Amino acid sequence: MSEPVGFVGLGIMGAGMAGNLLRAGFDVVVYNRTAARAEPLVTAGAQVADSPRAVAERCPVVFTCVSDTPDVEQVLFGDNGLAQGVSDGSLIVDASTVSPEATRGWAATLAERGVGFLDAPISGGSEGAAKGTLSIMVGGDEASVDRVRPYLDAMGSTITHVGPVGAGQTCKLVNQILVVVSMLGVAEALVFAKAGGLDLEKTIAAVEGGAAGSWMLANRGPQVIRDDWRPGFTIDLQQKDLRLVMEAADEVGVPTIATSTIFHLYRTLQRDGLGAEGNHALVKALERLSGIQARQE
Repeated sequence: MSEPVGFVGLGIMGAGMAGNLLRAGFDVVVYNRTAARAEPLVTAGAQVADSPRAVAERCPVVFTCVSDTPDVEQVLFGDNGLAQGVSDGSLIVDASTVSPEATRGWAATLAERGVGFLDAPISGGSEGAAKGTLSIMVGGDEASVDRVRPYLDAMGSTITHVGPVGAGQTCKLVNQILVVVSMLGVAEALVFAKAGGLDLEKTIAAVEGGAAGSWMLANRGPQVIRDDWRPGFTIDLQQKDLRLVMEAADEVGVPTIATSTIFHLYRTLQRDGLGAEGNHALVKALERLSGIQARQE
């Protein structure tokens, strides 16, 4: 563990991931555009750099976790970006959720400089990031995956090498389809249960252990009925991912009927200023259509 590992992007997911690298005993060098977000990690033992380039100059392996495709592009190739600080044999691992097509382009550009690239998007919400129990879907060559597996093991409990570069991002979009469609089912079910006069806590307890159970029901259902909209993942970020799903689905000619509907339901919530709430606030769109609030009394 003598070589430091870099981490760029300390948002709702990245801060927890970098913290778990520290707890696993790795030397970690961090950078975040808003410097104050690095302070708790520095207190915990991380070193701080003043740019992505400075991180890459000090670390042969660098993780990135930022919001959107243009943000990764900037971190990689912008002024003082990682590409200006990497050396031959360096490896960049992107844990963001971004365009599979753009990911393949970045990997090709970096390969020309002798730099490896993996796409390793994550699932599990802020809880998983904090606890080190994320699911991580990795695209890239096997040797690079083996090289970073100790880091991945510190941050996640399910690490799956799903294919070549870009496959990780495509798999994450599969994940996002399942997440939002599952949440729509949870939302419809809870509104229906409330309309039918059921006790919502007892209803969740009755069904979550059977065939109807899901991660979204078990983790977000209780938040809905308690009127708790703290985000494990915000509506704004979820919408970005759904836009990626629909773009990728259009490229391969696949209908995404439920996903498209959910995208438009979320859009109505964004219009009303709810984009910073958790993605389980999808239920609010159905509540407005029905006039029924799915809250435990």
